[in-house]
Amino acid sequence: MAKSSKGNGAGEGGRRERGGFKSSRHGKASAAGPKAQQKLAAEEREKRGQQHTAHEASRFLKGQRIDPRRIDGKETVADLIEGTYLAYNAARLREACQLFTGKMLAADVTVGLSITGALTPAGLGMSALIPLIEGGFVDWIISTGANLYHDTHFGLGLAMHRGNAQESDVVLREEGVVRIYDIFFDYDVLLSTDAFFRKIITGKEFQRAMSSAEFHNLCGRYVREREKALGIGQKSLLSAAYAAGVPIYTSSPGDSSIGMNIAALALDGNKLVLDPNSDVNETASIVLDAKRGGGKSGVMILGGGSPKNFMLQTEPQIQEVLGIDEKGHDYFLQITDARPDTGGLSGATPAEAVSWGKIDPDRLPDAVVCYLDSTVALPLLTSYAFARHDVRPLKRLFDRREAMMSRLREEYEKSSAAPPEIGHTDSKLPQHR
Repeated sequence: MAKSSKGNGAGEGGRRERGGFKSSRHGKASAAGPKAQQKLAAEEREKRGQQHTAHEASRFLKGQRIDPRRIDGKETVADLIEGTYLAYNAARLREACQLFTGKMLAADVTVGLSITGALTPAGLGMSALIPLIEGGFVDWIISTGANLYHDTHFGLGLAMHRGNAQESDVVLREEGVVRIYDIFFDYDVLLSTDAFFRKIITGKEFQRAMSSAEFHNLCGRYVREREKALGIGQKSLLSAAYAAGVPIYTSSPGDSSIGMNIAALALDGNKLVLDPNSDVNETASIVLDAKRGGGKSGVMILGGGSPKNFMLQTEPQIQEVLGIDEKGHDYFLQITDARPDTGGLSGATPAEAVSWGKIDPDRLPDAVVCYLDSTVALPLLTSYAFARHDVRPLKRLFDRREAMMSRLREEYEKSSAAPPEIGHTDSKLPQHR
């Protein structure tokens, strides 16, 4: 028996008429409609000198028109970003800048920053990160140890130089010059920085287990003293964080020259141990305190890697491991050059993070990923933030670590309390229906 063509919109024999695209479900012509009619309509409008504007009623056409100002050299960085960064990753950078200043810098938001890539050797600690800390725009940090180690060079008055990435590394080795792509510095910079760390961590206050935030705070105090002695001003991120009460954690303490020097002194009987348990719980307590205090949690991620995960895992630590009711970070801003399709965490999207409980699903519109080199994006974002937002009071979270940990312990104890005893003795489980 042949199938009926009734109600299928087809012509005779069950075939759709030539050119018979489905009409718009709104009852008006669409790009999927009859092309010949649309062509004739456009020609008629042109003859009459009539401008076609019907499609501008579409919800997809509500965005700002592409009509940028002419660049003449008189515009500020903020003007340039708002007026000419209209599409592609330029638009994502604009969205990141506006998310940061428009929402993440609200008084009730606690902002965490994660840092990967060799940013401090390139001077971005001095040019961007220190201003963000001093302006109250960053409340706590997770960094690679390498960034903190190379940051210390500047606080000790040691020099890094612009170089040429095409130079022979064999010749550089013979000349005693170390290279980070196109940054050159004397090998003795490493030796002098190693000597500084080995000297201070033999001090009495270092002879115990501590979180990496405690360790970096102590180091920052000594770096600050060296800066003052040299009369060089504020050059070090560690020093600035110490002064501002901003805790700095590192997710992999042994994976840097700082950790290597700690390990070397352990062979001599030094008692310093960086405790990862304290780091995991302290970082979780910062996020929980922000939420329980009636505020929000925002994360700004430069690059990806282990610091990104350590920043985001605070929510699974609160929810999955400690069993405390929570929903995830409220604001997510990432600048990365990593692709999501390789499966690596550095490129993982905020939508993927929702499935882990890291990001509040209701806040996904407040998540921006900008695929751009951090050395390009960070100075622009920093300049935009200072142009469009007043400085914030310092939260000084390092000084509040004990209070935040007390809150975490209290909520963990409540969530871990034994369930009430069952009043009946029937051991049978209810059957599924």
